[in-house]
Amino acid sequence: MQIVPEWAEQSSVLVVVPPRESDWSSCFEEVVEFYINLIKLMSQYGHITVTATDDLILKELPKNSNISAFKITTNDTWVRDFGPITVIQDNKPLFLDFGFNGWGLKFASNYDNQFTKELKKVAFFEYKYNLADIILEGGSIEYDGNGTIMTTSECLLSPNRNPHLSKEDINKKLKEYFGVQNILWVNHGYLAGDYTDSHIDTLARFCPENTIAYVQCLDVDDEHYQELFLMQEELKSFKNIDGKSYNLVPLPMTRAIYDEDDYRLPATYANFLIMNSVVIMPTYNDPNDELAKLQLQKCFKDKEVVTIDCSVLIKQHGSLHCSTMQIPKG
Repeated sequence: MQIVPEWAEQSSVLVVVPPRESDWSSCFEEVVEFYINLIKLMSQYGHITVTATDDLILKELPKNSNISAFKITTNDTWVRDFGPITVIQDNKPLFLDFGFNGWGLKFASNYDNQFTKELKKVAFFEYKYNLADIILEGGSIEYDGNGTIMTTSECLLSPNRNPHLSKEDINKKLKEYFGVQNILWVNHGYLAGDYTDSHIDTLARFCPENTIAYVQCLDVDDEHYQELFLMQEELKSFKNIDGKSYNLVPLPMTRAIYDEDDYRLPATYANFLIMNSVVIMPTYNDPNDELAKLQLQKCFKDKEVVTIDCSVLIKQHGSLHCSTMQIPKG
């Protein structure tokens, strides 16, 4: 089995519209409007596979040949974490279905944990399928396309994920499932309001040409300053399997954004989505939106960076990459 980088050619991208009876109930119409606009945008650049719990939502979706829609019941919308992680085995795509327990038993996950199995039944029935034997979310790993996975110790070593496994055990599992030789562990960095225990896709992302785009905090008075500085130093020390350092491209922090209860929300430009011809970057109606776009464009010389306002998504503590999952071509 071999994982492929997110910039490899894709056959489709998964999007899950959240159910009304969920944490989204207070802003349900707003988030559905966001998803319809997102699906319209994404379908300009590739095929989109959309699922929803409610038939009525499916009827509201745009109708074109680049959109396939299916009814599957879920608890929430964050398909990056409960959807399939696709690897290539014998030149064919294989769905790895890892256990999902609501980010360490924080939220209900009974439907989400069955999503990959249901998706294969209704939409990808020709794909091979393998039920994996550990808890793992897609947002917790990044692959550089050259034998190295990057993750965070805060997440993968959480006692509510795989308490029976040591770090050495998890290293072995990652190498077996994804066909990699090297695991880089990030021990610092976090975003306030991130319920995932510091998923790597909110902090640092692999890009083509041996590059890492990462969140940088320059405000010494910001609560994130010290941890993100230490993360930056870790990234500087990382080597790929050829012994070379990575090219580092910093992405700015947004201003502090709070919910109605004055809790800080995890707005991050690192949560971008890579498609076949474009990169879609989340924005937050923030003064740094344009700077972040310019920085990210340095990482993708052959793809245009386009943006979409994800202010509604961070109300439930996630963003664009969290709410999508690519299916590599196969």
